[in-house]
Amino acid sequence: MQTRRRTPRDPGFTLIELLVVIAIMALLIAMLMPAVQSAREAARRAQCTNNLKQVGLAMHGYHDSHGQFPPGYLILPGGSTLMGPPDPLTRDAGPGWAWGALLLPYLELSPLHASLNVNLPCWLPANTTGARASVAVFLCPSVSEASLLYDVKDEGGDVLATLSRSHYAANAGRQEAWGYAADDWSALADGPIFRNGKVRDASVTDGLSNTIFAGEHSAVLSDKTWVGIVPGAIGCPTPRFATSWCDVGATQALVHSGPNPGEDPPLIHPPNARSCKLCGMYAEHPDGSNVLMGDGSVRFARSTISQAVWPALATRAGGEVISADSY
Repeated sequence: MQTRRRTPRDPGFTLIELLVVIAIMALLIAMLMPAVQSAREAARRAQCTNNLKQVGLAMHGYHDSHGQFPPGYLILPGGSTLMGPPDPLTRDAGPGWAWGALLLPYLELSPLHASLNVNLPCWLPANTTGARASVAVFLCPSVSEASLLYDVKDEGGDVLATLSRSHYAANAGRQEAWGYAADDWSALADGPIFRNGKVRDASVTDGLSNTIFAGEHSAVLSDKTWVGIVPGAIGCPTPRFATSWCDVGATQALVHSGPNPGEDPPLIHPPNARSCKLCGMYAEHPDGSNVLMGDGSVRFARSTISQAVWPALATRAGGEVISADSY
């Protein structure tokens, strides 16, 4: 008697089973991705915070050496043959070196500082190599703009210089002092860092811990630099904001909180508001921006901060009373 022999079944997956497994894996990945992205952003924000802490330490190192905090940038009032004539609109002239360049020796970047001839204007060919060097401490890893250099242009679009980017800008106060044709900004800028500024810690009577010295400004919004300001330069938003107005070169190193005197209605630029694409603080972190306080601490200022508190934090001697939990 003959018996049939069964053919053993192939133990592999059927098409339906395979599709089910793929669907489950896709669902798990979709569930995990937000957590992974959140963890990555937390790491980037922590690095950004550390960058600003290093800048804060450098500012105090500069103060210890010079008896004052660094100016926003340096000019020779009236200009000279070497420094060039003053810009008739802004009174800017050489050498133009900005607060970031002045801090290099206090950021363990003395070789880079030594490569710069600070006795010459920052835009001259003698300073080209150093002025194009990327400095990691001035770069926030959350910024999506990949280019680390940008062309400084005048109102006609001619390139005046190519400078290295900074993703941080210094706080000049409430009003934009650069809106006046004045050699001396000391009566115009009520913040701690401004052109030819000589602010000492004792003159920050609002308290160093209650005064913003610097903060974030992403390159997706407009160009900022640690190097210096070129007379006649124009700062403009990036092409995605091409319909916005341009402003003078000082906005490539400085920001202000607003409002300007007499503005009606008053225009305030809280973090990430885009109400001023050149002169406000803007980060690519969700919900706000890291800001460096005068005591060297770094805090996260939320985009929902009170419109009264934000300008108060921008002044060095405004006399405002600010609650510790107000931002």
